[in-house]
Amino acid sequence: MNSAAYLPFLIQAFLAALITGGVIAASHFFGQRFKENKIKDSAYECGVAGEGLIHTRFSVKFYLTALLFMLFDLEVVILIPWTFIYREFLANHIAILGPILFFIGVLVLGLVYEVKKGALQWEK
Repeated sequence: MNSAAYLPFLIQAFLAALITGGVIAASHFFGQRFKENKIKDSAYECGVAGEGLIHTRFSVKFYLTALLFMLFDLEVVILIPWTFIYREFLANHIAILGPILFFIGVLVLGLVYEVKKGALQWEK
């Protein structure tokens, strides 16, 4: 292979590194730890300083629900492309139904486990 085939990958990797560096630099210069940013630290809305904790802590339940959402959102990322290529696999006599049913079965078992453990109940 020639090196020109890798050019699109190198451009994408360079742009990803540049954007990542830019976001980290902007966070460092304009973030909460930058003490000279008077506008960000000033009171907003009506001009009255807030009472209590400004940054409240989230419950572990919130993070658990977010992780479960990402897990089952990943299911859609796998299943949608499968629906588009299913006919092509059938035309080429490739058995794809078994593996995808196994995948869905594992996800259903995971969902049953979560329900039995009470991971989806907010009030507990």
